[in-house]
Amino acid sequence: MINAAIALAVLLGTSYCAAPAQALEPVDAPIGIVTSSKLQIHVPKSLTKEGGYEHREALFGIPPYGGSLAQNMYYAADTICDFDKIDNHAGFPIRAKDDDGNMLPWQSPYVLMVDRGGCTFVQKARNAQRVGAAGMIIADNSCLCSAKQCTSDPGHQCEEREPIMADDGSGSDISIPSFLMFKQDADGVKAEVMANHPVRIEMTWSLPNPDDRVEYELWTTPTDVISRDFQKEFKEASVSLGKRAYFTPQMYIYNGKLSGCQGINGENDCYNLCTNNGRYCATDPDNDLDRGISGADVVMESLRRICIWNQYGQEDGVGEPWWDYVSEFIFRCNTEEFFSSKQCIADAMKRANVDEKKIDQCMSDSGGLEGDVDNILMEGQLLAKDKSGVVILPAMYVNRVSIRGSLELEVVFKAICAGYASGTTPEVCTMCSSCSDQKQCITNGFCGSKKLQESVSPMNMVYAMVGLSAVFCLFSFIQHRRYQSQMQAQVKGIIAEYMPLESDQNQQQSTMVSDEDGEFT
Repeated sequence: MINAAIALAVLLGTSYCAAPAQALEPVDAPIGIVTSSKLQIHVPKSLTKEGGYEHREALFGIPPYGGSLAQNMYYAADTICDFDKIDNHAGFPIRAKDDDGNMLPWQSPYVLMVDRGGCTFVQKARNAQRVGAAGMIIADNSCLCSAKQCTSDPGHQCEEREPIMADDGSGSDISIPSFLMFKQDADGVKAEVMANHPVRIEMTWSLPNPDDRVEYELWTTPTDVISRDFQKEFKEASVSLGKRAYFTPQMYIYNGKLSGCQGINGENDCYNLCTNNGRYCATDPDNDLDRGISGADVVMESLRRICIWNQYGQEDGVGEPWWDYVSEFIFRCNTEEFFSSKQCIADAMKRANVDEKKIDQCMSDSGGLEGDVDNILMEGQLLAKDKSGVVILPAMYVNRVSIRGSLELEVVFKAICAGYASGTTPEVCTMCSSCSDQKQCITNGFCGSKKLQESVSPMNMVYAMVGLSAVFCLFSFIQHRRYQSQMQAQVKGIIAEYMPLESDQNQQQSTMVSDEDGEFT
């Protein structure tokens, strides 16, 4: 039993990566995933195709949802698997030479086309990013067996399944977008650029926007570290969007029967990783089967959160108590000591205004977690997981489109706002999606200095300016009159001082003359 459990722990512990580092084989396309991008060539016009080119979008990188990338394309004529051997002075189209006789390098910004094969898609994208490419197109070297008028490169057989540009588990540092172009189309593009003709290509991203309500869902587990901050921060955004956006939290569990955790006689062969006699399993978060948080504990908390959502969020798609409970659980119970503590969980539910009795009843009515019986809620999660094709956790989907990049409020909020039909975008999206601090805008209801602009109407501004002008004029008039009065007073004072002096001088002069006249008479 212990050996089987350890084997399962190793198996499940590596499943969070999309593929091993050197896995080059295509994987089955997930069911229900919607293509959110478009690939089109604008120059030369002869290569423009109505509706764009069929392609596959990478499951890594950060595409600018709602935006596009239109640049000149260079063909490296190489797989660019070895970064040290990449020569940006080579490739096509042929360019002018510099003073040293070398062909000019690829001029940024540009989209780089490279050949498939030799290494993982992620490694190619990383190298393209390092040499300055704004985007990457991988030219397929094998045809789909169903494709007409297509010949695979020598040494390559046709492929029964469509290739998926999966992450090899190390693609978190990739920021540029990448597409894979099918061989029957890529051959024509390569021929054009190798004939030294300029090719201008456009990569566009959008989200399906069927109506005035966006649906988004998060796939995670109660022990997922990456999604914790998002789950603690996104409540305000969910509330601000209201019924215009419908959220669904999904708990990722494993099918124990398919993983070999249920024996022939229905016994649990995977120790404490599973519940219901090996039917529903989860990884051991601390990789210690004898102590700490067990896989069964994770399954139980997953079921609890599903019940809380069904009780408080399923109707309106907002579910404030669900967000509050998750935040309280993360803050109070997310430790080895308290993860499965009934007292801590009860306290978290009380603080989140969640009725503990209703949740316990839901968990019991769904089938519970004891014995060899089905749990209808857990079965629903297994079915939803298979349908979505989720491979890497956490995973966010908006209108059934996988959102790539870091799981942050700003990234998800902008993706949601891009998913509304034209003319139906909520006011909070118009106001906050382009704000430098979206979280503060959503919380406060305004973006930066816009509060002042919105609180003062144009007419009030005019009245205020007129009033200020009138006050200024009145103040100026009063000051002018005061200045005049002061000047008049000063002039009168000078005159008053000067006139008596002049009078005394005239009188004295008259007296002196009279005396002189007396002496000579």
